[in-house]
Amino acid sequence: QVQLVESGGGLVQPGGSLRLSCAASGSIFSYDAMGWYRRAPGKHRELVAAITRGGGTNYGDSVKGRFTISRDNAKNTVYLQMNSLKPEDTAVYYCSAWRIYYSGRTPDYWGQGTQVTVSS
Repeated sequence: QVQLVESGGGLVQPGGSLRLSCAASGSIFSYDAMGWYRRAPGKHRELVAAITRGGGTNYGDSVKGRFTISRDNAKNTVYLQMNSLKPEDTAVYYCSAWRIYYSGRTPDYWGQGTQVTVSS
């Protein structure tokens, strides 16, 4: 059974930084891609960032230039470095994994989510 466990969420002031981690139960190299989604209160779920097995990345427009996704295959972990955080980044962030990845395809696996709150 695939397990994705997020950590690193919390409360941060506007302009601050956080790093989320997603630890997978098995080798992340077995997934075509891994990524992060978020859902803010009253809003639809949106893609934040994705990284393919080959290291290619894709970012949502609202986070480009501020967030960076990376992966450590040896640790079976994916990271999301979030800088210059804004109140509108407040959401539950979900780690995800695709068996087959292409733009617009829904992930096959999901973590439980971690809350990120940006507030002064």
